[in-house]
Amino acid sequence: MARGAGGPVYVPYALAGESVEADVSGERAVMTALLTPSPARVTPLCPYFTVCGGCAVQHLRSAEYAAWKRGSLVTALAHAGVTCEVSPLIDARGEGRRRATFHARAQTRGSSGAPDAGFMRARSHEIIAIDACPVLAPALAPALGAARALAKALAHLGKPLDCVATATLSGIDIDLRGTGKIDEATRKKLTALAGEFDLARISLHGEIILARRGPALRMGAAEVILPPGGFIQATARAEEILSGIALEACKGAARTGDFFSGLGTFALRLMALAPVLAVESDAAALAALSRAARSARAPHPVEILARDLFRQPLAGAELAGLEAAVFDPPRAGAQAQAQAFAASDIRTIVAISCNAASFSRDAAILISGGYALESVTPVDQFVFSPHVEIAAVFRKKNVTKRGRRKSLLG
Repeated sequence: MARGAGGPVYVPYALAGESVEADVSGERAVMTALLTPSPARVTPLCPYFTVCGGCAVQHLRSAEYAAWKRGSLVTALAHAGVTCEVSPLIDARGEGRRRATFHARAQTRGSSGAPDAGFMRARSHEIIAIDACPVLAPALAPALGAARALAKALAHLGKPLDCVATATLSGIDIDLRGTGKIDEATRKKLTALAGEFDLARISLHGEIILARRGPALRMGAAEVILPPGGFIQATARAEEILSGIALEACKGAARTGDFFSGLGTFALRLMALAPVLAVESDAAALAALSRAARSARAPHPVEILARDLFRQPLAGAELAGLEAAVFDPPRAGAQAQAQAFAASDIRTIVAISCNAASFSRDAAILISGGYALESVTPVDQFVFSPHVEIAAVFRKKNVTKRGRRKSLLG
């Protein structure tokens, strides 16, 4: 960010302290020359960096990069009036991201006649065709070729295609979006391509076209079959780190709740410690969780509750008996549920979030209800992006083992 005559000017790919030449249009600029580089500038690892819009920061030295990511969380907490110590950033890239949405369309690339498939240019609908992405897990590499072949098979529809690819234990799962309805001949083409690329499953807008193998994920003692397009953590390593923090915090609780449970990332691990109440609005995710919990050899059950926690948070007597709760909401956070938690006697709350601003707001709500913020850990699974995952542990004192708050008068 530079200071211009009319206010701030944002210059992508420039670093703090650098002198650059740029074409300026309002508050946005495009860097045309680097005059004085920062000592923290390093060579990006990907040839598509600054062209493909997938990564924002590959050119910043690791120490400064970690400080920048942690600093974004520190700043958000300060804006919400939350004072606490933030742990150092944990590198959670592991083998790489196990899900990606490739954009494809059947326009020729060069003289090969192959469709474009890749990511969008930043702030544009232009597809940047790529051959490989170093941020992705190696198991996802064949998905690019599959995306191009699928785009070719659907070229007659004349529509851009989104190809949501997920690497699972049983192979790549692909959910196609943007096509609308297709005829039987096109279905047969997709079925043939699923075999050619050895896909575990191929779906169209969530409707399964062919399941050659159930796309499986391991969560604790359970094996879950991923619903088409179902939410998972971006990297397997991050999932391990986040669930490890949650399990450690919830030890000793007689009953635990998993709110915005999805397909059971936390619930299917927490059932090793105590009975779990899993609350989620997505029917497909709950069905996958229920099947996995029943088949797992775990000492405790998972109770399933379908509920829209944005419109109807669990509150009051509905929370009675829970001694710990984990919540992992979408980017908007969980304001209503946080308010219900703040008024409860749950001893331990574990907050998982991918948005520093909404997390900080929800944290302030919990603190106002008597919770102490015990730890905040930034987890870097969205490597080279501005986003950071957060895991935080809140404790409420003066609560009996039965879940009732002790009188402050003794």
